[in-house]
Amino acid sequence: MQIGHNRKMTGAQCLADMLKGYGVTHVFHVPAVLRTTFAEMERRTEIKRLHVHGEKAAAYMADGYARASGKPGICMAQVIGALNLAAGLRDAFLAHSPVIAMTGGREPKTKFRKVYQEIDDMPAFEPVTKFNATVDDVIRFPDMVRQAFRTAVTGCPGPVHLQFRGNEGQIDAEEADMEPLVEPQFARVPAFRPAPEEESVRAALRLLQDAMRPVIVAGGGVRASGAASELTAFAEALQIPVATSLNGKDSIPGNHPLSVGVVGTYSRESANRVVNAADLVCFIGTETGGMTTHFWAVPKIGTPAIQIDLEPQALGRNYPLAAAVNGDAKVTLARMFALCDPASAEKRKPWIAQAQKICAEWRDKYHSALASDAVPIRPERLCSELTQHMPGDAIIVVDTGHAGMWMGGMFDLTSPRQAYMRSAGHLGWAFPAGLGAKCACPERPVVTFTGDAGFWYHIAEIETAVRWNIAAVTVVNNNGGGNQSKRGFDRVYGGQQTQKARELWTFSKTDFARLAQDMGALGIRVEQAKAFPAALAQALASGRPAIIDVVTDIEALAPTAVT
Repeated sequence: MQIGHNRKMTGAQCLADMLKGYGVTHVFHVPAVLRTTFAEMERRTEIKRLHVHGEKAAAYMADGYARASGKPGICMAQVIGALNLAAGLRDAFLAHSPVIAMTGGREPKTKFRKVYQEIDDMPAFEPVTKFNATVDDVIRFPDMVRQAFRTAVTGCPGPVHLQFRGNEGQIDAEEADMEPLVEPQFARVPAFRPAPEEESVRAALRLLQDAMRPVIVAGGGVRASGAASELTAFAEALQIPVATSLNGKDSIPGNHPLSVGVVGTYSRESANRVVNAADLVCFIGTETGGMTTHFWAVPKIGTPAIQIDLEPQALGRNYPLAAAVNGDAKVTLARMFALCDPASAEKRKPWIAQAQKICAEWRDKYHSALASDAVPIRPERLCSELTQHMPGDAIIVVDTGHAGMWMGGMFDLTSPRQAYMRSAGHLGWAFPAGLGAKCACPERPVVTFTGDAGFWYHIAEIETAVRWNIAAVTVVNNNGGGNQSKRGFDRVYGGQQTQKARELWTFSKTDFARLAQDMGALGIRVEQAKAFPAALAQALASGRPAIIDVVTDIEALAPTAVT
């Protein structure tokens, strides 16, 4: 699609037109970078240009924006901040999120002369991007920007980096005869839906229909493909229990009778028990990595397995396969549903009963904690309140560490319209990512769950949220420490720590609600569990950035994985 014509224009005019043409609504940056482009955005495109307080936060906001919308998120930094931006791309890379990073870079005429702030940043971006390139001539703006979008959203999505010549990318002020051409097909994920080979689908289907105790493990690829409804329909037709990875948690509501929970390390006991009792495991859109399989113990290697994935190289990476299907999850599951024989489900009634009994045993085991009125508040009760009171169309954004463990195992989605996004491993990701998600989907409630250890990382972004009125709600599980570290320090101190040793993972007590109020946000402090529903309702209705500071028990540790 052509949005301009071949004429003399600056790189800034070209870039601003192309970003608008690709549907970009927000850019997250730390100045000074591409300043001429920002001026053109204001004059011609009305793209919001959010100056944030750290390059990692900019990358995390772009990541949250991308995961919530399916459109590439854009982040920028000048040359001195480029390495911080690269560090922020690690999570997007691990989670296969389409983020496009733009930075300033070195001028050829001053290379190797010790120019102020000059370092070659390109190698740092190499391991965290799908495409890492320099833009050294303004005439290359149209084709390099198109390549960035195309690469970010095709195949397995992921981050891209473009380094523009000049410490601030001043190349954008230069002129050339250019045509700002846009390819709308590459404006969001997925750009293509490759269909699987028919025989591979039939082979996988035969194995599933013959199995007495099959289980599906649904990963982030199901989410990226938008295949949740196809997954549920297929599982219902053949009566197969469904476990999910953390990235695939919103592939099936937690209250569905076939849902057994999140499997792996940050998991629910019932999911691990069901997967390890299965006689056939069908992985869909998951890399079968260490977190999802608890380091290949759930299921054990050697368990008969099927794998469906968009990436051929993922097939059989960690588990020998009885059948492999290379294709888009949505297309593949729709085809399997069309070909399946629902009559084969009858023989699995005992297996479904066994799986549901395992789930009921988990609920009985944790009922008292999920319903606890204890003060300080138990995190299990906090997760239970979020399950019960989360809006039906909410986007839930969750940090890693204990936050990921509590919400992965104890929180349930109750509607197929809810979305769930979690950190792929970087503590502190969730708060800025939640702000990015709200920018992408301003009409939907966004509720972020983090601990105080994670919240401290990018607490300055409260000011960004206030300045731009980003009305996301952030729930802080505030126990005054990073107590996921407690077990590890207990071990190295011989089983029991001293008070001195606790300095290694505890903080000063902070009232985040008061701090938020002082910064112009809505702050609500919750010290009793029964007060949480009203606090959440007030925050959601406020139309303002809101911090709910929940005082929880520092001695409460999330359950470890069961194998």
